[in-house]
Amino acid sequence: MTMNSAENRGPEQLRYEAEPDWLTELRKRGLDAARTLQLPKLDKTKLQRWPLGQQGVCRKPEPASSLDELPDSIRRWVYADDVLVQRNSGPIIKHLTEALQKQGIILTDLETATRLYPELVKPYFMQALHTEENLLTAQHAARWSGGAFIYIPEGVHVETPLQTIFFVDESDTLFMPHVLVVAEERSSVTLVENTMSSLENSVGVNQAVMEVFVGKGAQVNVVSLHQLERDLIDLTYRRAIVEQGGTMNWLIGEMNGGKTMSDTASLLKGEGAGSDLKTILVGSGSQTMNITARTMHFGKNSTSDMVIRAVMREQSTAILNGITKIEKGASGANGQQTEKILMLHPGARGDANPILLIDEDDVKAGHAASVGQVNPEQLYYMMSRGISRVEAERLIVYGFLAPVVAEVPLEGIAAQMQALVEQKLGQVKEIDQASIVE
Repeated sequence: MTMNSAENRGPEQLRYEAEPDWLTELRKRGLDAARTLQLPKLDKTKLQRWPLGQQGVCRKPEPASSLDELPDSIRRWVYADDVLVQRNSGPIIKHLTEALQKQGIILTDLETATRLYPELVKPYFMQALHTEENLLTAQHAARWSGGAFIYIPEGVHVETPLQTIFFVDESDTLFMPHVLVVAEERSSVTLVENTMSSLENSVGVNQAVMEVFVGKGAQVNVVSLHQLERDLIDLTYRRAIVEQGGTMNWLIGEMNGGKTMSDTASLLKGEGAGSDLKTILVGSGSQTMNITARTMHFGKNSTSDMVIRAVMREQSTAILNGITKIEKGASGANGQQTEKILMLHPGARGDANPILLIDEDDVKAGHAASVGQVNPEQLYYMMSRGISRVEAERLIVYGFLAPVVAEVPLEGIAAQMQALVEQKLGQVKEIDQASIVE
């Protein structure tokens, strides 16, 4: 069950085993579009200079019978009982408890879902993110593999979190997971998504997409933690469409070691729809991170809030783009955003760009942005009280990140995020995995 490499692949070869015809046609459409589309144009970042030709070949793993067969570096990040794990280009573990299955909940890989549940997948797949948006979206539509499908029936509330883990540990491997979440009316769910790698000195690219559909009165919470290594490039799109009275909560940790581009957007289509987006990122080395957060208000009385906090070390660069768009007719909308960057080294660079686009009069909207270094007066005060400089800087950084980290609803996930922050800040050489899962 493999896909030919990009050099030898023709439209007629864009089919996985037992794939439905409608999906093959969509892959062909993506391949055709990729021949003419360009890379997205990012503010102060030229993707053309990034080595994006390392898509690799599709490598499907052998299924594992239990979590014990996973590498220790991956297994110790497993948080939930209900979990899907993808290794390289396909699933290796799928586990959903019988109690959740009886409620009609689905957690499986997306390829399987397109065959078993076409009536649930087809109306939503590649609808929040469109094939022809740019070269990256077209490539993804043509070549994605594995992924995850999460379906929550009407009125069902999932009390415990679901988890997906995507990791790559073979060089020259296609790594393009697609996550599709469908929450029907008055349902609720929390999804924890981890993306990681174990590839020493191997160049690779993650071209990931997450689509979330929030039904009327539903609530979806997504915790997305990315921790790819230095030589891997992360290109991630996250999109949510929120219907009347629905709520979309994003909590994102961009903890990659290499070049990162992410675009997270909520489209508030229904009246009273809401979105809360909180992101932290820590830059190190010479990496470049271009992070975009967007909320589009279409429904009346819709609300949104964005908080992005970046801590930059060494020669790293962060570009933060916060965009709140209130469309004509979205009266009573309220959109707020804050972007702040803390630089720990004179060579670090940060750029915060808050943007408000307002086409309606009866609304509230506001933004705030700041870029600066650690306040020397704060350091002096804390050191004068007997606190070492290293500890003082650590406390200041955690105070800076607190508005996001404090919002983590689950203790185990909070520990994961804190461990990743400490690792990126160089305060620990290796994460104590045991403390994370306890």
